[in-house]
Amino acid sequence: MTPTDSVTALLERDRAVLVLEDGTRYSGSAYGARGTTLGEVVFSTGMTGYQETLTDPSYAGQIVLQTAPHIGNTGVNSEDPESRRIWVAGYIVRDPSRVVSNWRADESLDAALERDGIVGISGIDTRAVTRRIRSEGSMRGGVFSGEQAELSADEQLRLVREAPEMAGRNLSAEVSVQAAEVTPAEGDRIGNLAVIDLGIKKATVENLARRGFEVHVLPQSVTADELRAIDPVAVFYSNGPGDPAASAAHVELLQGVLRDGLPFFGICFGNQLLGRALGLSTYKLPFGHRGINQPVRDKLTGRVEITAQNHGFAVDAPTEGVFDSPAGFGRVEVSHIGLNDDVVEGLRALDIPAFSVQYHPEAAGGPHDANYLFDRFRDLVLETLSKKGAHA
Repeated sequence: MTPTDSVTALLERDRAVLVLEDGTRYSGSAYGARGTTLGEVVFSTGMTGYQETLTDPSYAGQIVLQTAPHIGNTGVNSEDPESRRIWVAGYIVRDPSRVVSNWRADESLDAALERDGIVGISGIDTRAVTRRIRSEGSMRGGVFSGEQAELSADEQLRLVREAPEMAGRNLSAEVSVQAAEVTPAEGDRIGNLAVIDLGIKKATVENLARRGFEVHVLPQSVTADELRAIDPVAVFYSNGPGDPAASAAHVELLQGVLRDGLPFFGICFGNQLLGRALGLSTYKLPFGHRGINQPVRDKLTGRVEITAQNHGFAVDAPTEGVFDSPAGFGRVEVSHIGLNDDVVEGLRALDIPAFSVQYHPEAAGGPHDANYLFDRFRDLVLETLSKKGAHA
């Protein structure tokens, strides 16, 4: 599609409608593919990084609304995707750019959405939708465009209310690799790192490889025996979509890892699964944390970091003091706290080599404040290996 074709397409868009499960309707114009899409409507507050957001597998099953009003001005390129495709279930923007103005762009955002079959809507009051979600909580919704926009309001609402809720959904199999993928270590090699792919991003793999790990990205269905077969020096659980309460197999696998004494690091979904492996519960947040401007305090250093986040569930744990793991893994403490609402943003086990954070330290897209966590993980692995060597 040429730039002229892209402008013409934006000027001649079909009608589209966004329908929320409470019956609220917003009329706008089609953006991306035409048709029907259903999912949980959520909002992301990032002012930039829309290509990284769209290609983050953690957004599978969600219709993402951008609170930034002007989207698409830098187009999309072949270097910035965080995975093999766009994962959002649908896309909501206010003012899509008519012109792509960046020398790195390969195509327009509109064309990329259409290519990957992502049904979107533009030209609606995204601030009004955001305020409704903040007051009422995330809810199911649907975007209807093309011929589907002509369905009756009752039929559209029926389809939305019949869509599955995010609570109770296990989406790991939809986003995970089907076979192991290996990225060589950079610099001094530490050993094999077993990465359970629950929706991992490219930047995470690159950060781990730069710390000396030979990164083995494994399917989410990997068994304990298959994991041990690569003789890992540590295990990593990635970010990903879905309800952690619906991932019992991943929790069981992680409990085996912890009993084996392997160092563990988890981010986002991996943080929630560590919480459940330690015997804690998780719960659904009213509207979640999504964006690249979320303030978090590291209790160890007292430093406040601005972080990239994308999660709708959180770990239920006391934010002050040390407590015993209900599952018998020793002492645990909450290591990081969200400053907007006091949500648990990290866990640290004190008697086993395991920790996790609720956000995305790889900063794709987003600030680099939390990148040090990959160094903290490397140091934990080296310390554990040194202790094992001393006792060999």
